[in-house]
Formats: sequence, structure tokens, C-alpha cells
Amino acid sequence: MPLLNTVTTPYVEAFLQVAEAREETEQVVEQAKVLLELWNQSPELREAMGSPVLEVESKKAAITELFGAQLSPTFLNLLKLLADRQRIGILGPVLERLLEIYREQRKIVVANVSSATALSEAQEQAIAQKLQAMAGTDQLEINLQVNPELIGGFVVSLGSQVIDASLAGQVRRLGLALTKVS
Repeated sequence: MPLLNTVTTPYVEAFLQVAEAREETEQVVEQAKVLLELWNQSPELREAMGSPVLEVESKKAAITELFGAQLSPTFLNLLKLLADRQRIGILGPVLERLLEIYREQRKIVVANVSSATALSEAQEQAIAQKLQAMAGTDQLEINLQVNPELIGGFVVSLGSQVIDASLAGQVRRLGLALTKVS
């Protein structure tokens, strides 16, 4: 287990137990996804919360001001506890571990799909059906991303499997094949 997991896991397990007891698990998991995306997109927020200069009470006040209306009281308590314990700077890994443990408990498989352009609804459904067959479960969470660098096609990662059906991947493989010939 990575070192950071030894720090984050006790918080996450206790938090999930409380959320389960209050029948808020699905709600807090959805909130965690939104908060993790915000955390990853905001270096200012990460710097402020990780700053040793900012006092704990100021961080807690900022958390309440920023997230009080969007998060459940249970989730706000977790954030304040992390601030009290000087752990709010590792909120990203805490949220990632929360989602990881939740998915493990529910046996949810995560698939990441990157495509050169946005997929139509029919394409998304077709890919979802293929991925469910590959994963052997209907408990599948698909993360869709657009990556124009792929030129065309898509790349799927499902666990340790990677399927590169992109034009950029084909060009790369062709280039490797040509270097072996010469």
C-alpha cells in the first residue's frame, strides 16, 4: 500500500461508515467527484489549503464559505476534520482514495475512453456495451474525454488493458514497424 494510502484510508473508511449509517453514500460520492475535479483544476485552492501560513480556523471558514451550500453536513465535517488535523492539503488523495474504496466495495470497474472528437450517444452506448462485455460486469463507470491529439478514433483503458484504436496510435505503430525494417 502506498504511503499516502496509509494516511488517507482511515479518514476515508470512517467517513464512508458515517455516510452509510446516514444513508448518504451515493450523495457524498457524487459530491466527491465534483470536488475532486474542482481540486484538480484549481491550483490556487490547493496552494491555499496546503499553506502552513494560513491558520486552521481561516481554512475552515473558507471551506464553509466555498462549499457550505454544495456539500452535505457530513462532507463538510470531513473537510473541517482534515483542516483541524493539518491534512486538508492532501484532500485530492483523500478524495481519490474515497472513490477507490467505494468502487472496490461496490465492485465497480472504471473505464477511461479518450476520443479525438466528442462521441455521439449511439457511439457511447456501443462502447459501453463492448466494455461491459470485456469487464464482465454491468457495474461500469465510464469516463469520457476528448483528446484532439489522437487525430481520429479512440483509446480505451480498462484496468490494465489498453486498446488504442486511434489514428495517432496507428501512425506510431507504423513508424515503429518501419524502423525495424531498416
